[in-house]
Amino acid sequence: MNKNFTYTIIAFVAITLQAVTAQISSKEKAVLIDLYNATNGSEWTTKWDLNKPVSTWKGIKVEDNKVVGINLFRNNLDGTLPKTICKLKNLQDLNLAFNKINGEIPETITKLKELKTLHLEMNLLTGELPTKLGDLANLENLILFNNLIKGEIPKSIGKLKKLKELNVSSNKLTGIIPDELGSLTKLESLGLFENTLVGFVPRELGNLVELKELVIANNQLMGDIPQEFGQLVNLKVLQLQNNKFNSFKSLDFMQSKEILVFDFDGKKPSLQFRDLNTAKTGVAETEFEEDKEN
Repeated sequence: MNKNFTYTIIAFVAITLQAVTAQISSKEKAVLIDLYNATNGSEWTTKWDLNKPVSTWKGIKVEDNKVVGINLFRNNLDGTLPKTICKLKNLQDLNLAFNKINGEIPETITKLKELKTLHLEMNLLTGELPTKLGDLANLENLILFNNLIKGEIPKSIGKLKKLKELNVSSNKLTGIIPDELGSLTKLESLGLFENTLVGFVPRELGNLVELKELVIANNQLMGDIPQEFGQLVNLKVLQLQNNKFNSFKSLDFMQSKEILVFDFDGKKPSLQFRDLNTAKTGVAETEFEEDKEN
């Protein structure tokens, strides 16, 4: 037998054995059991066998004997998020999307300092967004669309300097779009569609030069579109329709060559876009990229 092939087999077996035998602390295991019990684990699509090692439980990723990932996407979770979730200090990815989770997002979730992705979309979450969301300094993706979340967008979100995607569309959010969103200079996608947001669109959004998608349609926004939108040179999707804007004249300053989707309240894009291919414009299709279990 080829010696290199033999070494490869041995290495594979060793890694597999290590994964299966990995042990997490009793504290972290207790948190996972809290989650299981709080979301009616006995009725999950794929249940956990609590008598087997945690590393064998569906959706749990363990590294160095610590829980770093939870992915229970579309698994019939029905209940509330336990406050004890904050004890998973090394958690980087939390995906509980497309379930029936209700109640509020616990404020304690903001203590997960290593968290990079938070997917809670397509649930039944209520209450307001945690005021200290900005404490999640490593967060890159915050996806909460299609819930029943109310209240204002907390200004602390402006502290999430690593954020690339923010989608809180189709909720019951009120108040203004905070100027602080203009500090998220790495943001590539911003979805505020279908809430009850009011007031003017902050000119600070023009600082988001990496932005590819901006969807603020179906709100009660007013005034003019900021001239600073002309700085959004990477924009491919822009949806503004069904608001109370006075004018779209400022959009003349936009020079994007790649806008594929453009929707506003005008009868026809009569604006002087220099390179806009209007044949490609239309209503954006919502893509659920999370519909693929990782």
